[in-house]
Amino acid sequence: MIDVYFWPTPNGRKITIMLEECGMPYKIVPVDIGGGDQFKVDFLRICPNNRMPAIVDHEPLGGGKPISIFESGAIMEYLAEKSGKFLPKDPAGKYAVLQWVHWQMANLGPMMGNANHFKNYAPNITDDPSKLEYGQRRFIGEVDRLAGVMDTQLSIHQYLAGSEYSIADMITWPWAMFVNRLATPDKDGYNWNDYPNVKRWVDEVGAREAVKRGQAAGGDLGKEKFSKEEELRRRNLLFNQTNASVRAAREAALKA
Repeated sequence: MIDVYFWPTPNGRKITIMLEECGMPYKIVPVDIGGGDQFKVDFLRICPNNRMPAIVDHEPLGGGKPISIFESGAIMEYLAEKSGKFLPKDPAGKYAVLQWVHWQMANLGPMMGNANHFKNYAPNITDDPSKLEYGQRRFIGEVDRLAGVMDTQLSIHQYLAGSEYSIADMITWPWAMFVNRLATPDKDGYNWNDYPNVKRWVDEVGAREAVKRGQAAGGDLGKEKFSKEEELRRRNLLFNQTNASVRAAREAALKA
């Protein structure tokens, strides 16, 4: 059994999609990132970066004691190795996949996260929208560029790393399915017109039954309604972290 420390975000859903594709049994352990669960001592023992997702595999690859892994890219590589699926064994095929895995981790995920923050969250916590203009332009523009990179790749190949579905697709899809919400604007909001190949791929991957199950996993989480004051407190907890603000939790985890 694999414990998945999870909250229903694109990063969390990467892992549940992979586990569903592999047919591996797992248990969701909720990590309420707005409520501060990521700073609890037990979670920091598993993930010193105080970010979900993370896993604990009680029947690990190679046997032995349970092992914990944090960072979604590392988790995806581990599950691919354990299952023997979705990551080619030949060097050319393997690194064709891994370069796109690392591309998502370093590029699409962070840039879309920042674009989403400046476009959808920051306007609710500032009285001066002009302060957000540069951040919105910078990160939404980068999402547009990265969507173009994907679109070019997917105009040549069925999947991100070539002709075979892989962990590169699974790790990227939960973010890429929202590209139309952040990139090219038109009078009606946002559309897929500039990224037809990404749209084709998003629809094709999203139609897979395992992807549907992985996307739906933990669907009961994160739906609680809060007062305006509590929502602001949760957002401050989520977005205004510093070394000083999490040091005590880290030190407690190390001493425990």
